Amino acid sequence: MRDFVEDALNHRDDGYGRAQRLIKRELPKRFYKETGVAAVEGGYTVTLDGRPTRTPGNKTPVAVPVVDLAEAMAAEWAGQGERIDAETMPVVRLVNSALESGSETLPAFREEVVKYAASDLLLYRADSPRELVAEQERLWDDALVRAARHFGVSFQPTIGILHQPQPEATLSRLGEMLAAEGLLTMTALVSITNLTGSGILALSLRHQLLEPEDVWVRAHVDEDHQARLWGMDEEAALRRTKRKAEFDAAVAVLEFLGEERGR
Repeated sequence: MRDFVEDALNHRDDGYGRAQRLIKRELPKRFYKETGVAAVEGGYTVTLDGRPTRTPGNKTPVAVPVVDLAEAMAAEWAGQGERIDAETMPVVRLVNSALESGSETLPAFREEVVKYAASDLLLYRADSPRELVAEQERLWDDALVRAARHFGVSFQPTIGILHQPQPEATLSRLGEMLAAEGLLTMTALVSITNLTGSGILALSLRHQLLEPEDVWVRAHVDEDHQARLWGMDEEAALRRTKRKAEFDAAVAVLEFLGEERGR
């Protein structure tokens, strides 16, 4: 599963996708003047000229449990110009994706995070060059120790790419940590897992073991090493910027929901 998802993420701009990107997109015209937030059944929604919003696919009514989250979505709608560009609305897209997926997808979302953790980015180490090995040890060992202590589990890192099974007790425990998470939270966690290549980092972020920027840095140890050696081309830099915006949106959703839990 992890290999398939990573391959899809890494090559989504190749071939047809790249050709399509070269074609000027005809973005939909902005059809509203004012944005707002209103209380509805199930929480809060964004309004456009007083009308509550729905998801673009199956037209599910948009309702989130936290007013701050609704306001963040309203700000993205308000920030649109003469045309609406969904790529500049990462929080709206994440929430819409969650609502259209539905609660029946929760088991699959939890399974995906655990599967990533079972063959996690942090567990497969380089044997050279020395600088990369040292950087992986410095940043990844610390993250693993924090997670192991917090969750009461053990991990089995390995050198190279040959599969190293993780203890079943560890994977079971990580699954338990996700059991009570709701649909919006799990959608955000799956997004973070896919973007970082690490279920362990996603869980660590959720349990406040690491700050968001620390997670992002740890997820890009290999990429940053290569960039220091060879530089980063414009297309790779643009792709990373877009992925960072998606990451920040998922983090924001977690933080809004976390604030609600603390009230």
